[in-house]
Amino acid sequence: MAITLIVGALAVVFDTTIVSVALDDLSRELDAPLSTVQWVSTGYLLAVFASIPLAGWAQSRFGGRRLWIATLGGFLLGSVLSALAWNAAGLIAFRVVQGIAGGTMMPLTATLLMQAAKGRNTGKVMAIITVPTALGPILGPVLGGLILHLADWRWMFFVNIPFCVVGGCLAWRNLPDDRPVPDRPRARLDVVGLLLLCPGVAVLIHGLTQVGDSAGLTDVRALVPLCGGLALIGGFAAWALTRATGALVDVRLFRHRAVASSATLVFLGGISLYGSMMLLPLYFQQVRGENALGAGLLLIPQGVGALLARGLAGTYTDRVGPRRVALAAFAFVTAATVPFAFVTAGTSEILLMAALFVRGVGLGAAMIAPMGAAYAGLEHGEIPDASIITRVAQQLGGSLGIAVLAVVLQHAAGDAHTPDALAGGFGAAFWWSVALTAAAVPLCLLLPGPPGRRAGPRKWS
Repeated sequence: MAITLIVGALAVVFDTTIVSVALDDLSRELDAPLSTVQWVSTGYLLAVFASIPLAGWAQSRFGGRRLWIATLGGFLLGSVLSALAWNAAGLIAFRVVQGIAGGTMMPLTATLLMQAAKGRNTGKVMAIITVPTALGPILGPVLGGLILHLADWRWMFFVNIPFCVVGGCLAWRNLPDDRPVPDRPRARLDVVGLLLLCPGVAVLIHGLTQVGDSAGLTDVRALVPLCGGLALIGGFAAWALTRATGALVDVRLFRHRAVASSATLVFLGGISLYGSMMLLPLYFQQVRGENALGAGLLLIPQGVGALLARGLAGTYTDRVGPRRVALAAFAFVTAATVPFAFVTAGTSEILLMAALFVRGVGLGAAMIAPMGAAYAGLEHGEIPDASIITRVAQQLGGSLGIAVLAVVLQHAAGDAHTPDALAGGFGAAFWWSVALTAAAVPLCLLLPGPPGRRAGPRKWS
């Protein structure tokens, strides 16, 4: 079952990382300005965020296996249409189709495996779930660079076809048939919640991207969507609290300390992971003069570290509890980010790659322990909502991290004209990354302790 889900999820992860290194090539091939072509990634991401909250309702309405196969088919359709796109507008539209399918698949992967595990070995299960996330940063940029070097840009989307076809066949064979019982009432869609939460998350993410794209926090292009997104999400929270059952996402789960602390740490982990993933390739390209493929190759040690950490992090999370693992992991990430705060134009690449490996080890564990803790003691029907909450928290944290560090980098290196001056600006931005990661360390104490000491979900009260 794990292999079945991983094969399908790899299509989504690789697609995101492959396309991110190809925007310049797409701008030339499609004869469109970079500001327009950027929506190939932005439109996809906004569609992903907008569809994530629908995963819980859709699973209860159609069943996990049928939903997985349908979303995988939707992603396949979006990939083929994207490969056949004739201009930038068509490619953006077809990428939205991909995003809608991919956004539902991400929380559904965690939900199906956690429900199958029935609360056992959550650390090992999370280690399995994070395989695509760990492989994406390792192979995605390299694969994207090779495709652009050897073939046409359309193959960036054709490469998804085997993953989708094989994943769909495996799902039909291996996933349990969990379709709803016909004589039971079918889950009803929370239309009000849908109209509040889905656009609210997408608009808030868009506002954060505007902050990161040099608009600035006080610029109307960022301020309006930020305020609008927060208002819509706040309205959804108020609406959901008035409903005993049937809300699009059960926000009452935040009364469990494990869910609330896990979501907070995953949010901060998203800041550390995605914020630095924006800074690191830019440093190698702008200061060290690497191209996109070269920067991707230099980032491989971080992905390798995250991949190797999975097994140990999962085992120790089940043995000693997520609290100790997360505490050590965030401390590792903080310490391994410090060398980048002292970077210069001539800093040894061997030193930086060693730091990246250690940082990857910490990041791998920092994602597994808190995300696994979110499911501690939950009922079978509460797992989909926990998956959605942690996924949204991670993506919001990532978008905020990119926005904050992009603004810091802009102010710190805005007037720099030499590699050494640029390196100083990157150093200032990395100090912010260190501080944001260190803020998560004391919060790890709120996570559940050793397994024998918790019989169920612990509430704040």
